[in-house]
Amino acid sequence: MPRPEVVRASFRPRTVRLLFVGESPPASGRFFYNRDSGLYRAMREAFSIADPAMGNENFLNRFQGAGCYLVDLCGKPADDLEPKSRRAACAAAIPRLARIIADLRPDSIATLVRSIENDVKQAASNAGWNGPLIHLPYPGRWITHRRAFIESILPVIQKLLR
Repeated sequence: MPRPEVVRASFRPRTVRLLFVGESPPASGRFFYNRDSGLYRAMREAFSIADPAMGNENFLNRFQGAGCYLVDLCGKPADDLEPKSRRAACAAAIPRLARIIADLRPDSIATLVRSIENDVKQAASNAGWNGPLIHLPYPGRWITHRRAFIESILPVIQKLLR
């Protein structure tokens, strides 16, 4: 198992209440569970608004403790591919994600990139999963995108932390 997947697996909660699904691991090598990605910072910010006692040192443990887990549709980076190849990689990854969903049986699923919403829906259907599906805007580099992401996920996080 590649090192990032070992790190990811170490944060898998016993019961997954909310499964976040991203497109793929970034080609940059940054990784949510290594605490060095923009997604990590945006997610930590949203959680810290819901729980001001949460900081960088305990965020991933609180994320896991709340039943949250982050996986990717594609197992390999796709963000550096040309649009047609990127779309093909995502479509080809649907069976992989279906297996993950079938294994985890999350209470709900949140997509982190709008372009993969239909792929995630298809994977969930293929897994026989039928629960709430939340579509989130990717926080991206722009402050307006991060604000939209936080506003969208904050009510969900507040429920999870109760």
